[in-house]
Amino acid sequence: MKILIAEDDRQSSEFLRKGLLQEGHGVESVADGRDALAFCLYNPCDLLILDRMLPGMDGLSVVKSLRSAGQQLPVLFLTAMSDVEDRVEGLLAGGDDYLVKPFHFSELLARITALTRRSTDAPIATQLQVQDLTLDLLSHTATRAGVTIELQSKEYALLEALMRNAGRILTKTMLLEQVWDFNFDPKTTVVETHMSRLRAKVDKPFDVQLIHTTRNSGYSIHVPR
Repeated sequence: MKILIAEDDRQSSEFLRKGLLQEGHGVESVADGRDALAFCLYNPCDLLILDRMLPGMDGLSVVKSLRSAGQQLPVLFLTAMSDVEDRVEGLLAGGDDYLVKPFHFSELLARITALTRRSTDAPIATQLQVQDLTLDLLSHTATRAGVTIELQSKEYALLEALMRNAGRILTKTMLLEQVWDFNFDPKTTVVETHMSRLRAKVDKPFDVQLIHTTRNSGYSIHVPR
């Protein structure tokens, strides 16, 4: 499981990071609310452990922004604010659970297990969305701003790979393996050719470019900052 810790207290963050790594989880950490929001919007993540009081953007604002953007990943608040009103406020903002400091690490693990079990019971998503671009996984159709985009089979598969990894850079090799199912000659231009066609359909008719190239790295799809 990939977990993001958003905690500005360095000692607490490191304690959590080490403990979760020992449990076999993948762990990233940030110390600023804006960084937490950006990470969750542009990187696949299974759980956010979020301090209420963060610099840049407080925890409540982070959760509200995530929910407004359609992000439904489980959020566990960690805070020293123990009043019932504070807990209610956090849950109403979109948090899924609330753990008051200080706490036992075993209780944190139990709450993580409960939250992730609950999230896996949720309905399977049938659509992928990045800004106004929507990919319907059942009908294999794409629309942007309400306009249907006609895609060939490999163009669709390429767009699906990008949207399933929104915000993450996919290398040419990764795309060859995911879309074409085997390795091509490294000199092949099949990815570049299909990417050019895909951009002409997904980006060219619209004002905002969503598909981006990172030189010497690969391709990604995200809303420009």
